[in-house]
Amino acid sequence: MKTLILKASQASHDELPAVVWSFVYFFALLSGYYVLRPIRDEMGLQLGPAVLKELFTWVFLVMLLLVPVFGWLTRRVPRRRLLPWLYGFFVLNLVAFYTVFEAGGTQSPLLARAFFVWVAVFNLFVISVFWSFMADLFDTGQAKRLYGFISAGGTLGALVGPLLTATLVRPLGPKRLLLVSAALLCVAVVAIFQLRAWARRTGAAGHGDTRGEERALQGGVLGGLVDVVRSPYLLSLCVFLLAYALLSTFLYFLGAEMIPKAVTDSTDRTQLLAQVDLAVNVLALLLQLLAFKGLITRLGTRFVLGLLPLLSVVGFAVLALTYPALWVLVVFGVLRRAGEYALTKPARETLFNVLSPEQKYKAKNVIDTLVHRTGDTASAWIYGGLRDMHLSAPQIAWISVGVAAGWWAVAQSLGGRAEALQRAEAVRTVPC
Repeated sequence: MKTLILKASQASHDELPAVVWSFVYFFALLSGYYVLRPIRDEMGLQLGPAVLKELFTWVFLVMLLLVPVFGWLTRRVPRRRLLPWLYGFFVLNLVAFYTVFEAGGTQSPLLARAFFVWVAVFNLFVISVFWSFMADLFDTGQAKRLYGFISAGGTLGALVGPLLTATLVRPLGPKRLLLVSAALLCVAVVAIFQLRAWARRTGAAGHGDTRGEERALQGGVLGGLVDVVRSPYLLSLCVFLLAYALLSTFLYFLGAEMIPKAVTDSTDRTQLLAQVDLAVNVLALLLQLLAFKGLITRLGTRFVLGLLPLLSVVGFAVLALTYPALWVLVVFGVLRRAGEYALTKPARETLFNVLSPEQKYKAKNVIDTLVHRTGDTASAWIYGGLRDMHLSAPQIAWISVGVAAGWWAVAQSLGGRAEALQRAEAVRTVPC
């Protein structure tokens, strides 16, 4: 088994414990989230597209409040304690939601709104700090070699999560699945402690000095936002992410209109959503294990970042031509999400390895949460505005084709900047 993991991950013997625990960490995190995702999406479908636009706004406002709170925590809580405390807080949230749902709260539209917003916030925060932690543990060379395998742990978890939901939603009901998600988050906390111990033991990425972990991060509460505004590199990354968010939101709303018309039963829709998640993650797992490392090391970051924009150009064009064919929406959605998880996301995460520890946590958190949700919220209102102008779904899909073409151009520029910074980092770290 050890030999197989070493071969699949391309890790050295010294890196093997970290790779395995990172795999377990991401597995637990994503499986916990994907247990919740179909429940959240079904609540969103019941509320309807008009309410969804409102909910995206609430997610943005909550993120706007939480970013300075996170900045305050990073200044006062040592890095050694920050992540376990954050995940413990979300575990308590899940237990609280379960208690309220068990008392009959599932019938409340207000609680459904709150849960939808909470899951969106939870998803971005826990995954953002996971990748911050990875960037803190590994350098760029290690990231390109190991991130594909580590991402596969998340994808495997994202396979298990929908399977649990699709299998258990009828016998157990949605409420008890929240406790399953909470238990998986506890596994992630165990992995964090194991990774911290490995980093201190090996001195990985400067962690040999335990004083660094005992200190809180430096800078003001809004230091991450200031870093983003001042850096052309980080601003380019923001534009890339905003384009991704715009097209993702457009596709999500098109699905929110099409799926209830094609599948009228609530339970059937929940199962369909879980099955789509399953297909996404099977494909993503294959790409992560078989394609990511080869593509990014041989063809470069710029090439990998450009793949999803090109797929979006083709996918939205086909959707515009065949609307309202549900199978086209499903196939395009599966390919797009699998490409994001398996290729674009890990490639994007390597962009942060060249940053300082403060930027890896603070600036990255601003980009992954506030900027991402700003894009989601603006996109929801843009979509609503286009609908108010009486544009049809095919017309919106054609607009998306143009946006995707622009997104590809941004990807080429950002990838070029990233490769230059990574070359400079490699020169700095070569032993004299």
